Amino acid sequence: MSGESVGPGPGSGPEPGPLCPEHGQALKWFCCSERRPVCAACTELGGRCRGHRIRLVEERAEELRSTASAARELVIQRLGLVRSLCETEEQRLLERVHGEEERAQQSILTQRVHWAEALQKLDTIRTSLVDMLTHMDDLQLIQKEQEIFERTEEAEGILDPQESKKLNFNEKCARSRLLTQLWATAALCSLSGLEDVRIDERTVSPFLQLSDDRRTLTFNAKKSKTCADSPERFDHWPNALGAVSFQAGLHAWMVNVQNSCAYKVGVASGQLPRKGSGNDSRLGHNAFSWVFSRYDQEFCFSHDGQHEPLGLLRCPAQLGMLLDLQAQELLFFDPASGMVLHTHHTAFPGPLFPVFAVADQTISIVH
Repeated sequence: MSGESVGPGPGSGPEPGPLCPEHGQALKWFCCSERRPVCAACTELGGRCRGHRIRLVEERAEELRSTASAARELVIQRLGLVRSLCETEEQRLLERVHGEEERAQQSILTQRVHWAEALQKLDTIRTSLVDMLTHMDDLQLIQKEQEIFERTEEAEGILDPQESKKLNFNEKCARSRLLTQLWATAALCSLSGLEDVRIDERTVSPFLQLSDDRRTLTFNAKKSKTCADSPERFDHWPNALGAVSFQAGLHAWMVNVQNSCAYKVGVASGQLPRKGSGNDSRLGHNAFSWVFSRYDQEFCFSHDGQHEPLGLLRCPAQLGMLLDLQAQELLFFDPASGMVLHTHHTAFPGPLFPVFAVADQTISIVH
């Protein structure tokens, strides 16, 4: 027998506690090889644990208590760090919101003073013009034509808006990459599961093949001749819509994209046109679609013809979407790392449908 302690001999007196089912002796030893308590007889000649590394149960229990205590301290330490970070970020964002609120209010007060002065100028000009029209004869009016014109032009200039954008509250002051990452993680943990998204077969492009379970799209360079045309079907771009739409609440779904080097995933309004080769029905090139796209090693977010490059260090095997319609926010994330890849805020027109496009191999909705 080898180990940190030497097993006791037989006949060492009464031994309380659980007994070995094989030898009827107290389980005072712990076999490190088999990871279970054993008796002294198990460690001796003929015992199943002879030659194994063993130690006293008390020593093993103390080791477990020490390990558990260290794990507990680590949890407390890390949660304390996260809590401190959240409190600091909360304070920073609240100060930014307060500062932006004060700035907007000050701008409104400044504009009120401006408009009060403008109204006073307009009243003066109006009084002057009324006086001319009332007390001058035709010849005098003709002679004063230039002055009347200048006064009228001055009045029009007073009505021009003055820095009206500064009167709006800038909601970007409340945004934070850290808050977005923490919120996305918490939101995903709070959801009971992913949405059961399937493809609406009526919308599938003739360049795509839909699997029987309606979750996988496969690109085919040859246009299918067996695909009956319908008002819902995309007839040129390799697009398809999900069968479910979202009008309120929080929704998440994921797509397996590891086999494709050319795809688009995101959301689209039901108003998205389906016909023709123009940008009207091309995902990301119109006002009705918001998509994350990949072409070879290039990634970007696209909407209404605006393409924002995304500097990804690696190609995600899966791509997740988190749609919060209350906050009017769409997030794309990497499920493997939990990292948020892109966030987009806008006043989405409802309802919204999951949308897909693939021009290389296959993509599949994760279920």
